[in-house]
Amino acid sequence: MKVSIIIPVYNEEKTIRRLLRTLVPVKNKAEIIFVDGGSTDGTLSLMPEEYTVIQGAKGRARQMNLGAEKSSGNVLFFLHCDSELPEDAVEQIESVMRKYRVGCFGIAFHSKNIWMKCCQIISNHRIKDRKVMFGDQGIFIRRKLFFEVGGFPEIPIMEDYQFSLTLKEMGVRIGIAKKRIYTSDRRFARGGRLRIMWKMNRLRAMYRRGVEIEKIADLYRDVR
Repeated sequence: MKVSIIIPVYNEEKTIRRLLRTLVPVKNKAEIIFVDGGSTDGTLSLMPEEYTVIQGAKGRARQMNLGAEKSSGNVLFFLHCDSELPEDAVEQIESVMRKYRVGCFGIAFHSKNIWMKCCQIISNHRIKDRKVMFGDQGIFIRRKLFFEVGGFPEIPIMEDYQFSLTLKEMGVRIGIAKKRIYTSDRRFARGGRLRIMWKMNRLRAMYRRGVEIEKIADLYRDVR
């Protein structure tokens, strides 16, 4: 089993150092590919030469699909740049993939804020209850299945949500790693935690109702 870790980046000089530290324990156990969407800050200058860096058009879905095409692993692991991996992340993935074709990690936040604790509980319960996973939970999937699904839909937002919904419609079961990924709460912290949680639920409801994706994207404020 060979795991390819695919990380889309765009103007991430504020978060890339932390991610690079968490990659040290796993860098010799997996193929690691960064896909840059045209960063204009110092992101690329901070990238060690030992990692593969691919240039592509901006857009998380496009960047992840390009990374998948250029990868060589039979398991693809899509990781957000503001995430922190457990040291045994590759072993966690391999354990899940012995029984499942797709899986993810649970999510956690360093924040002790009560609303972030609620968000953590809701997000992790959603995987088991609704069979839906999001990109910040670290989606990993068999290479063959990924391309059978058609990769991530190249839409400006909700690509991970639609990807998960498609797998659910296909009846593909989701495996869950025992360890959790810690992710940044920057979007919540800047916009008011409870208000942002409500807003994200509202945007997903709009998407399910068929509201134009461009309108939903306009409502999704970029905090970088």
